Amino acid sequence: MKRDFFVTMERVAEMDPSLRPEIPAGGQAVGGDQPLKGVRSNIVQSIRAFRVQDLQDAASGLGHHFLYANLAQAQSKQDVLDMIAQQFILPAHFGKNFDALYDCMTDPVYKSGPQPGFVVVLEHIPAHAKFDKEAREQLLDIFRDTADYWADRKVPFRCFYSFP
Repeated sequence: MKRDFFVTMERVAEMDPSLRPEIPAGGQAVGGDQPLKGVRSNIVQSIRAFRVQDLQDAASGLGHHFLYANLAQAQSKQDVLDMIAQQFILPAHFGKNFDALYDCMTDPVYKSGPQPGFVVVLEHIPAHAKFDKEAREQLLDIFRDTADYWADRKVPFRCFYSFP
């Protein structure tokens, strides 16, 4: 089961081969980690001037997992959790609550073997009455706690987010 989760996460990293840069034999992708230069290795921050494609290319160049969720259609906490579960391809036993999200992003992945690192993008986190400021902060806290978890294990975990 644990190995299956790792393989699932690896599939997400390969989510769109047509967008991946060409990697010369024995080398890194053109641009390598350029967009991530100067970005702490374990952080949750606004996407600001970063482009999703550049972050995906950087993750590829570094050999890191790339996880992307577009939450533009989410209206509630349950919608957000459902969309993250679907787009990150979380295991069927995912409990669809914030604690379960943290659990799926940490321990089973760690136990599946050495991890190269993660670049996570949460795009268009809802900002309205059904997913208020408190819910947004709780979601981001899960990813901050996940970044801390991986930092303790010396594995880069960078999470970028945006609001509509």
